[in-house]
Amino acid sequence: MAEGGAGGNQPPREHPHSLQGLLQMAVTAGSAEPASLEPMSEERRQWLQEVMVEAFRGQQNEIEQMKECLRVLEAETPRTGSQESLEETLSDRTNREEALDLLAELCENLDNAADFCKLEGMRLLAHRYLEHEEGELRWRAAHLVGTCAQNVPKVQEQALALGCMRKLLRLLDHDPSEAVRIKALFAISCLVRAQEAGLLQFLRLDGFSVLMRAMQSNVQKLKVKSAFLLQNLLVDHPEQKETLCSMGMVQQLVALIRTEHSTFHEHVLGALCSLVTDFPQGVQECQQPDLALEELLKERCQLLKEQEEFQEELDFCETLLRLCFQSQPDENSMDR
Repeated sequence: MAEGGAGGNQPPREHPHSLQGLLQMAVTAGSAEPASLEPMSEERRQWLQEVMVEAFRGQQNEIEQMKECLRVLEAETPRTGSQESLEETLSDRTNREEALDLLAELCENLDNAADFCKLEGMRLLAHRYLEHEEGELRWRAAHLVGTCAQNVPKVQEQALALGCMRKLLRLLDHDPSEAVRIKALFAISCLVRAQEAGLLQFLRLDGFSVLMRAMQSNVQKLKVKSAFLLQNLLVDHPEQKETLCSMGMVQQLVALIRTEHSTFHEHVLGALCSLVTDFPQGVQECQQPDLALEELLKERCQLLKEQEEFQEELDFCETLLRLCFQSQPDENSMDR
């Protein structure tokens, strides 16, 4: 049977070895020019059957891997005391870290994430590992919660029902480990974005206050990611602007802009732009004389002018000047 293209001049097509490859082949075939329909040969039929069997066997193997990881994570922690038991404890901790790493890799696949929850994996994370005494295990657990919850409503619902939101907010607010706080924020983001129940829990647990405190921390990565999440929540849920204004969010954001200049300010200004856009109350808050925001923004425009690496921040400053003070950008500014 000829495997090449028209006239047999194309190189032979390599058969896929997985279900994903098979689906890709189907998409490619569907976009090709229509060809005359021919009965499927016995050789082709047998090959297709073998590919399907192999693909589903691979999926089953991944489920077995997840089960083995969960057996490692469910096992009792060895007691410490002697040198021998200390070595055993260190080995056990390494095994648990590797199990969580492998699960995070496997659960990038949405089907695996759903199966992980069916195997009670999310319950184990919520009840044991998000509060584990070892920070290396806590951050891996938070990362795994977020990985599983991305764009999978049923997984999000289970995580929320198990109390993950409360525990993740506590980790973000109080954990001594920077890695744990950053991963907790990632998981929170996965539970509130495009998930109404997650947002309601976030609001009920005073999540915006926790987010503001994260923006005021001395961890740059945490500050940037917190401001980015705030900006996205404001875009997705403009109905929350009144709540944020009543919390003094405008004043808090302006105070952050007044700190020593850094790339973090771009995200703070972006959040402030989102807060005042199509929201007169936010504009009025920005116009309060004691904030002196207009002067601050004009000074920042002068500082950033003609510095290409701060283009986005400059755009946000000019947008705020236009929205809040009906001021046009300086005539010497670059034409955007």
